[in-house]
Amino acid sequence: MLYVIVGQDVADSLNQRLAARPAHFERLQALQQAGRLLLAGPFPALDSNDPGPAGFTGSLIVAEFDDLATAQAWADADPYVDAGVYASVNVKPFKKVLPA
Repeated sequence: MLYVIVGQDVADSLNQRLAARPAHFERLQALQQAGRLLLAGPFPALDSNDPGPAGFTGSLIVAEFDDLATAQAWADADPYVDAGVYASVNVKPFKKVLPA
């Protein structure tokens, strides 16, 4: 089943994000290589693909996991959690309808 993972950043998280990004990205690439990643990306703090020093306010990941507990455990082990980037992480089941 698909699950949505939404990480909400702490204020001024850009430096922590940059430091932890390689490890965070490596985990996402592993999901992609396993054919389990639907989409992933950050929420820019400004209406721009490159928000510069304004940074990001959080992240969205939609991926396939066996169950909610597995998705939650994967999200809890994210390097952004360990680095203090995320103030909170919310995981919910997701039903994809479109595009078909």
